[in-house]
Amino acid sequence: MTGTSPHPVTPNDSTADPAIDPANATRGTTVITDSVVAKIAGLAAREVPGVHTLGGGAARVLGAIREALSSADHSQGVSVDVGDGQVSVDLTIVATYPAALPRVAEDARNAVIEALETLVGLRVTGVNVTINDVHFPDETADTDSDSDTDQTTITDENRAQ
Repeated sequence: MTGTSPHPVTPNDSTADPAIDPANATRGTTVITDSVVAKIAGLAAREVPGVHTLGGGAARVLGAIREALSSADHSQGVSVDVGDGQVSVDLTIVATYPAALPRVAEDARNAVIEALETLVGLRVTGVNVTINDVHFPDETADTDSDSDTDQTTITDENRAQ
């Protein structure tokens, strides 16, 4: 799960630059929080062709509200479990039609692994990808069947009051 508990980072590469090696106790330690790890994973996954957005229906609705308030959540749709120099990641993706779904999942997995191992220095033990929706090009960016139903229900309830 994504949390804010800090974890010391130990690079998985023995040839790491000693100037940034957190094992060098004379210079101090480096702590990277779970939320930063999740953001980096989310940003990497969003850059993959065929990924329309990240997150499930409710998360996307909240994300649209945050975006309208100019406060995007880059870790939306990402859950991380960080511990002892390694991380596992769960991604929830909305793919763009007609992208090949296995290819999108594999490309997202590789992008997240590359970003976390390169930028954070954690060994990635696994990236689980769930594709929970497909976005069709003729749909608007912020519309999906769940949010349309919710908006109609809210509008009807407001009229009844």
